[in-house]
Amino acid sequence: MDQPSINNLTFEQSLAELDRIVRELEDGQLGLEESLGRYETGVGLIKRCHAQLQAVEQRILQLTGTDGDGKPMTQPFQHSATSEMPRPVQKAPRSKVDETDVLF
Repeated sequence: MDQPSINNLTFEQSLAELDRIVRELEDGQLGLEESLGRYETGVGLIKRCHAQLQAVEQRILQLTGTDGDGKPMTQPFQHSATSEMPRPVQKAPRSKVDETDVLF
């Protein structure tokens, strides 16, 4: 993959391409020059992904706001599983109604 086409990849596409390059290098079927070329492309992809992640981090900091001193206010990410369904509230069992308790 040449340099101009690398610059047009999304983050996800860059990761997929990087994964493909790593598999090719680990396979050991490439020659020295071709391996070096793939390695250089991989380093470029890593730098691009890192830059994209830093840009996203800056955007997140901007969205969370700043304090009175102009310092970014950050909030820890609250990660919790969302696949769990809340348990239904169990009602107390109904007591048996005695005929003397019936009003109508």
